[in-house]
Amino acid sequence: MEFKDYYDTLGVKPDASEADIKSAYRRLARKFHPDVSKEAGAEERFKAVNEAYEVLRDTDKRAQYDQLRAGGYSAGDRFRPPPGWARPETRGDEFAGDGFSDFFESLFGNARGGTPRARRGRDLRARIEIDLATAFAGGKTRLTLNDGQQQRVLEVKIPSGIQSGQVIRLSGQGHAGSAGQSAGDVLLEVLVRDDPRFRLDGRDILTSLPVAPWEAALGATVPVPTLAGTVELKIPAGSQSGRRLRLKGRGMPGAAAGDQIVELSIRTPTADDAGARKAYESFRRAFENFDPRN
Repeated sequence: MEFKDYYDTLGVKPDASEADIKSAYRRLARKFHPDVSKEAGAEERFKAVNEAYEVLRDTDKRAQYDQLRAGGYSAGDRFRPPPGWARPETRGDEFAGDGFSDFFESLFGNARGGTPRARRGRDLRARIEIDLATAFAGGKTRLTLNDGQQQRVLEVKIPSGIQSGQVIRLSGQGHAGSAGQSAGDVLLEVLVRDDPRFRLDGRDILTSLPVAPWEAALGATVPVPTLAGTVELKIPAGSQSGRRLRLKGRGMPGAAAGDQIVELSIRTPTADDAGARKAYESFRRAFENFDPRN
């Protein structure tokens, strides 16, 4: 397990007074409380702050911890309690130890009695990559997960309309609990891979549509690919490259579905034979007063 620097967690110096420690705890607990904080990782930071305060507010625990820390340990160092380690006697009042780390348990056990308490298993966090088509339609995929003890293959249900950064929870698939408590969960952060045809903008889907000059000038109805299949799009006469047309409700599904935004890109045929060059010469004469740079 890793050594935890509780002073660093609370942002105080090792010689901080009880008042300084309490003040730092209250400030950080308000900042990272899961009910109010929007910061990434707020829940884990909140638990770490609570754990640090549980140790540093208690005279006996703090003295024992300082003795260990004086051995040269830094945050993240590999650690195991030294031989003969004796847990300090504790009051057991105001104890809110749910979710304390293995490091805390190895040193102090249950603050009410000195022996490790029954607790829910720890959650596992991982990342899963899916393609845009799966994110759009939903489906199932398999994930190989290595939790440090064994390698498992999990089947993951992908909800329709999920986006990068959202989390899928697999209940009971995390670390086992102790003394009959439930296992933790697996929390999968979703990453939607880039797609060569479509680009996400929130719940809207952007795509580029090549059109011929005469389709843009005269108007036309042309097929457009979407993630739900091909649809017909009406191009208004007089359209230019860069014009954006909207396919309502053809974006990512959700409580309010997004749209598909189609950007026109005018493509000109090459003048690679006599007939094509003659057609272009005729076209140039017909529009001799047209200046595309004006």
